[in-house]
Amino acid sequence: MVRVAVAGASGYMGAELLRLLSVHPKITLTGVTSDRLAGEPLGKAYPHLRGISELRFHDLDAAWLTDVADVVFLALPHMESQKLVPLLRQRGGKVIDLSADYRLRDPNDYVTWYKVPHIDLPGLGEAVYGLPELHRKAIATASLVASPGCYPAGAVLAMAPLFRAGLARLEGIVIDGKSGVTGAGAQGRKIDPMYLYTEANENVQAYGLASHRHTPEIEQELSALAGAPLRVAFTPHLVPLNRGLFTTASVPLSSAMTTARLLDVYREFYAGEPFVRVLDEGERPTTRGVVGSNYCDVTVVADPRTSRAVCVSAIDNLGKGGSANGVQSLNVMFGWSERTGLEAPPVYP
Repeated sequence: MVRVAVAGASGYMGAELLRLLSVHPKITLTGVTSDRLAGEPLGKAYPHLRGISELRFHDLDAAWLTDVADVVFLALPHMESQKLVPLLRQRGGKVIDLSADYRLRDPNDYVTWYKVPHIDLPGLGEAVYGLPELHRKAIATASLVASPGCYPAGAVLAMAPLFRAGLARLEGIVIDGKSGVTGAGAQGRKIDPMYLYTEANENVQAYGLASHRHTPEIEQELSALAGAPLRVAFTPHLVPLNRGLFTTASVPLSSAMTTARLLDVYREFYAGEPFVRVLDEGERPTTRGVVGSNYCDVTVVADPRTSRAVCVSAIDNLGKGGSANGVQSLNVMFGWSERTGLEAPPVYP
């Protein structure tokens, strides 16, 4: 059995990761950390995990983590993972990082978007972007995997077939993302008022206009697929859902296409993918259809009037947009079936 620990397990992403790992048949959950909850039993902090694990939260300590685990998941705040990763790797640990710290390949992008320089350039150079649908072969041999952000996961999977097939123009790409409130994390005592129940309920809000930090991540992955640099106009929105993420992307086409032909391209691109479901013409993704799972439901519609494709995807922001996708990468790293520990269908209603 592979020993796995979770560092920074006191937020929504950490809680979902613990839920998934606690029933994974190939691993043993051997450690969890949270400076805020150090000493508390797991079941006290997370009542839904009562009786499932006898673990207690431990202080964040690199030496302890590598002593108790072969693989460490990091569910830490952004800019914190890069302080810990070098210590974990020096001691031989494999790392799957759920933060943004290792997602961008160009260190200059961290200065631009996060306003600080990256402090682990060797790790940044070796990290593999953890989206198995695009980087499966590299993930299989990686010791450091950078899991995608929720918005990039939904956006990239919605559009990837178009850019790989050379069917999209590289300018005029507009992306609209809508996320449930868990996408902001638990936030502890520093909660932004926009996530309060009275502000989020019965309300839709745009935020991060022309400045959201997931933008360069989307551009990085789509540019690699297209074989040329591109820019996108991306706007995220907060919607009154606990979890779920819905993406609509409007992409200019390089030539006239029908919906049927575009769907054939998508089916070919995602053939054999265990967690991407290309819907039939006339069907539409919904967040309710994927919540609690690692699935991404996608479709595409041709708009001949504007010579564009409308690309739509739905994921769970804590699932394919976070913890479940990290578990899929874990399965790839160890050569297990990618469905291992992720077999349960979405929750309904």
